[in-house]
Amino acid sequence: MTNLLLTPLIAFLIYGLAVSAASGLGRLFAAKGHNSQFKSEPYASGEDYDPIPAAPGYRQFFVIALFFAVLHLGVIMVGSSDLSSVTVIYLLGLILALIALILG
Repeated sequence: MTNLLLTPLIAFLIYGLAVSAASGLGRLFAAKGHNSQFKSEPYASGEDYDPIPAAPGYRQFFVIALFFAVLHLGVIMVGSSDLSSVTVIYLLGLILALIALILG
């Protein structure tokens, strides 16, 4: 019986039923609201709404994403190596790459 419950399909169905039941109970106990004009307006912490959307650049995001990608892949490579002299050279290259990313 326990092997049957641990199969992915049966476990997914049981989980789906449990989530559906919890969602149904949440809707049953939730307070009933009424529509107002403030429910459809954008909220900006009490400030007036600016119709011109801000368009931030992604340059800072890409630098940080590349930094963590290099860092994580470097840790995977060093962690799976046998700590030979080639690993030390790889670590030095990794440190130089991370310094270059930090300094821009």
